[in-house]
Amino acid sequence: MAAVVVIMADFAAWSRALRTRIETALDRVLPAGTLAPERLHAAMRYAALGGGKRIRPLLAFAAGEAVGVPAERVEPAACAVELIHVYSLTHDDLPCMDDDDLRRGKPTCHVQFDEATAMLVGDALQSLAFEVLAMADGEPETRVEMLRLLARAAGSRGMAGGQAVDLAATGRNLDLAELEFMHIHKTGALIEAAVLLGALSGGPLAASARAGLEHYARCVGLAFQVMDDVLDAETDTATLGKTAGKDAAQGKATYLTLMSARDARAYAGELVEDALAAVAPFAAAGGHLADIARFIVERRY
Repeated sequence: MAAVVVIMADFAAWSRALRTRIETALDRVLPAGTLAPERLHAAMRYAALGGGKRIRPLLAFAAGEAVGVPAERVEPAACAVELIHVYSLTHDDLPCMDDDDLRRGKPTCHVQFDEATAMLVGDALQSLAFEVLAMADGEPETRVEMLRLLARAAGSRGMAGGQAVDLAATGRNLDLAELEFMHIHKTGALIEAAVLLGALSGGPLAASARAGLEHYARCVGLAFQVMDDVLDAETDTATLGKTAGKDAAQGKATYLTLMSARDARAYAGELVEDALAAVAPFAAAGGHLADIARFIVERRY
């Protein structure tokens, strides 16, 4: 038991340090709020700074560690995936999508500013993500591969496609295969991109290492969504930092429409065990990837 406490304390310190690092990096790459157009830039900073679990940047840094890439080399990839994530949240919260008024414990971007500004914020954050990644150091061939991976993860065969499936499925029942197809795209694609971009920040990957990281990311992505569905049903709005119970109120397809919360937690645990097995060959170097997987099933927000 003492060893587990020490490991989790180490993870907490590591994650705090890297959340501070990514906050500083995002502050640096985002345009100043005093730069024209001031309202758009202020809204971009409002959406991107000062909150969030930063799971995707943490995954990028942990994957870099697993293959021996220094944190400074991973930082552009970590920024890029978080900018894409924040863009997706900003658009998802719009009245034409999920219509929410609370995100990360504060009013959503369209509530704080207006709908048109929030739409432009998402557009601008997405383009900034590719600019940041394109300007990073590294071999040109690998950098192009990273840009392709991020584009695919954000597009119709990734996050945007998953959101389209989600909107189309509102009010009707999905079976497990259909639900997981949606979440592999909507949530899992960017999580997989975060892991691969972090590792590729140091250059090309061996086939075995890439296969292990891809499998880990797919398992972690699904486990993350399973726990999101459980927490949405069981946790209050103040703890979540977003509107609790929204999925059920809107008739969304979730894991809890297919199984009990107890069974969903057990399923998330199975996915995490599979993820841990996938990164076991990295030994101690993959320790923080393992810690993040455990955090995903143990988190309360």
